[in-house]
Amino acid sequence: MDHDQSYKLLFSHAEMVADLLRGFVREDWVQQLDFDSREKVNGSYVADDLREREGDVIWRGRWGREWLYVYLLIEFQSTVDRYMAVRILVYLGLLYQDLVRTGQLAGEGRLPPVLPIVLYNGNPRWSAPIDIADLIVPVPGGLETYRPRSRYFLLDEGRYAESELAPLRNLAATLFRLENSRTPQDVERILAALVTWLRAPEQSSLRRAFTVWLKRVFLPGRLPGVELGRINDLQEVQSMLAERVTEWTEEWKRQGRLEGEAALLLRQLEQRFGPLNEADRTRVSRADAETLLHWGERVLTAQAIEDVFDL
Repeated sequence: MDHDQSYKLLFSHAEMVADLLRGFVREDWVQQLDFDSREKVNGSYVADDLREREGDVIWRGRWGREWLYVYLLIEFQSTVDRYMAVRILVYLGLLYQDLVRTGQLAGEGRLPPVLPIVLYNGNPRWSAPIDIADLIVPVPGGLETYRPRSRYFLLDEGRYAESELAPLRNLAATLFRLENSRTPQDVERILAALVTWLRAPEQSSLRRAFTVWLKRVFLPGRLPGVELGRINDLQEVQSMLAERVTEWTEEWKRQGRLEGEAALLLRQLEQRFGPLNEADRTRVSRADAETLLHWGERVLTAQAIEDVFDL
């Protein structure tokens, strides 16, 4: 299970979407949204091209007398997509086209409002334009009138500091805190709060979704090769982490050093040979310490990037 699929599972729960909007979309209209009316949009509302996007989640809720759609576009990638605004415009067009086809329209046959959200948890920090108009060459003399405008709401998890997130009793904030955590002790502390918040029997499905994400995505990413055993509940994750915190702290530090060495090599390669393609970045990020050292020794004398990787 990859990040996109596990996030889709988490944000298929109404509580997660509500907390995401309340905690991070700090705009007046959110206060007027009827959260009790939340509905997850099923495949019958969505065009075939959208249904193929496994990482996306679409909800709708009442806003006054009308429906408002929340299109949650979940993106996990190691590089920033400069043309994300173009993709958003296409997805919104397909969604609106399907709403017209199925008659899911507001009063007087108008289209409902849609909030497109890009949820990003990659490195480096997101720097792409959030409005498609900023990607189009401006032409004066009247032609600028026809330049489309379409913005998306960006949630770059890595931009939030612990001091901003920790005071929030908010499930989405807790997810971001776990993603941004630096030590097993941080994870243990955040998990303790999460276990307390999700004690109610009616929250068992969401508790299970967090457990699946921790077991299959988060912990394997932080502690590759570490046997996690049979874990079926958040409480078991917390207990296991507490029992093995010393062992995991050393492994966490080793992984941190390895990530630092990989980041240093990437900077050296880009300074010498210019921007790297995705395949080369992935190759570096997955290399072991001995390989990174060997490649690092070749950077200064290599004439081309192929010479660095030629073992």
